Amino acid sequence: MNIETPLALTAVFAAAGPLVLLGYGLLPAYRLNLDGRRAAQAAAKVALAALTFALTAAASLFWSGRCNLQIDVFGPFQLSVYFDNLSAIVLTLVAFLIAIVSRFSINYLAGDPAQGRFVKWLCLTGGSVLTLVISGNLLQFALAWSATSWCLHQLLVFYRERPGAILAARKKFIISRLGDVCLVAVLILVWQQFHTWSFSDIFARTHQLREYATAGSWQLTAICFLLVTGAMMKSAQFPFHSWLPDTMETPTPVSALMHAGIINAGGFLVIRLSPLITLSPGALSVLALAGAFTALFASLVMLTHASVKRSLAFSTVAQMGFMMLECGLGAFSLAVLHLVAHSLYKAHAFLSSGSMVSLAKSAWVPAEKPNAHPVTLAVSFGSAIVLALGCAWLFGISYRNEPGQAALGCAFAMALAYVLWNLWGRSLSLPLAAFGLAFGTGLVTTFFSLHALFTRLLDHHEWVNSQLQSLPGAIVLVTLLLLFLVVLVLQTELPQWADRPFVQALYVHARNGFYFNTLANRAVAAVWPVKSHTLKK
Repeated sequence: MNIETPLALTAVFAAAGPLVLLGYGLLPAYRLNLDGRRAAQAAAKVALAALTFALTAAASLFWSGRCNLQIDVFGPFQLSVYFDNLSAIVLTLVAFLIAIVSRFSINYLAGDPAQGRFVKWLCLTGGSVLTLVISGNLLQFALAWSATSWCLHQLLVFYRERPGAILAARKKFIISRLGDVCLVAVLILVWQQFHTWSFSDIFARTHQLREYATAGSWQLTAICFLLVTGAMMKSAQFPFHSWLPDTMETPTPVSALMHAGIINAGGFLVIRLSPLITLSPGALSVLALAGAFTALFASLVMLTHASVKRSLAFSTVAQMGFMMLECGLGAFSLAVLHLVAHSLYKAHAFLSSGSMVSLAKSAWVPAEKPNAHPVTLAVSFGSAIVLALGCAWLFGISYRNEPGQAALGCAFAMALAYVLWNLWGRSLSLPLAAFGLAFGTGLVTTFFSLHALFTRLLDHHEWVNSQLQSLPGAIVLVTLLLLFLVVLVLQTELPQWADRPFVQALYVHARNGFYFNTLANRAVAAVWPVKSHTLKK
């Protein structure tokens, strides 16, 4: 046993949450199926206990500092808990989501004869995710990563009589197994390179390599690219995204947990192993480009869907793409902030999707907004740019020192310009202009303040991609920002261009996801057809 801090109690509290969830999920199935509602109520209490343990561990971390508990089992395998500020934030977030989803599912699945089976796999899935978050070595992380996917698969095929659910689950299953292959290859290469799987030992070695500017071997480069590829598969990045929008036939609590919690596993992998992945700027540059393309692609497709849940699914793909872009640009603290905010928003959106439809039907709909005057557009963009540049200067952010941060600040300025354009589109009176400037100042200040808070909270010095400080890197960033601007213009102007043939054709293609989903369905059906006997309960 190896304890880096004098208070192993922190590790005990951190590990208690996953253990109680896994323990309840491993109860014999017949006991849970005797009374599904009572089983769901008990699961909600267990999930609440897991949340309590997570909060206690986070509070204990404040006094004890980072905790690394390692227990030798056999050979190189260890049971370990690596608990730092990142683990505390994500563990508390996921435990909170599991508690909410468990409570919601009591009434959502009331009367369903398979409610006990649902509870079983929900607890096992949640316990696997929490184990992944606190894992202290790469082997344990990979096992929890794979277990999360296997347990989630049982929830995705909860309604076995639905062919669409089966097909989507099989797409997810195949992509997840490819991601597992990437992690297995990483395990082999990491052992060859570092002769350990312990995160603390790996981070210490990578710090030495960076400090002495040691040239990276081909194993290090391969490790980084394999980790990036595995993260892209886990977080539904293009072209591995098509399964996520098709999982709408699973129960809504599963969608909430999946979109708000499990889908973040890819981003968490990159953030957790950022000291290692940043040894290969090329790998993170590829991740940034893939994430940016995914964000833009999914945002465009999302605009064409009237279905609330399917639109939310493409929104998740786009948000994960933007998170990967943040990681690729070195803004890991901002990616954690994004992870927390998106998870809370998306869980609420899915769990309230039914009531939101009713609310939208009864809500007052404003009259269609006319095209804004060019002066209004110019004022909106100019105000957003001035506010963003001014706040970035106050927080000490510059393109020369932090090109990735500056690019993300420009993307935020575009979003702020869209908000101001909507506010000032009808009238640009003095009181409304003053309110818009005050509101925009508050948004910008909140954005940079939260970013600074998470940077300090994670004690994380942002990594600067040297490739971004060169002319080709600057061209890449400018191209990405121009693409974001194109999507913003499309979002604002599509209603006015609806009668144009080109826009109508684009709408049809985007509505069908540019047919990548169709191709993926055909490929999966060809190698793993949905037979009639698989649809029986």
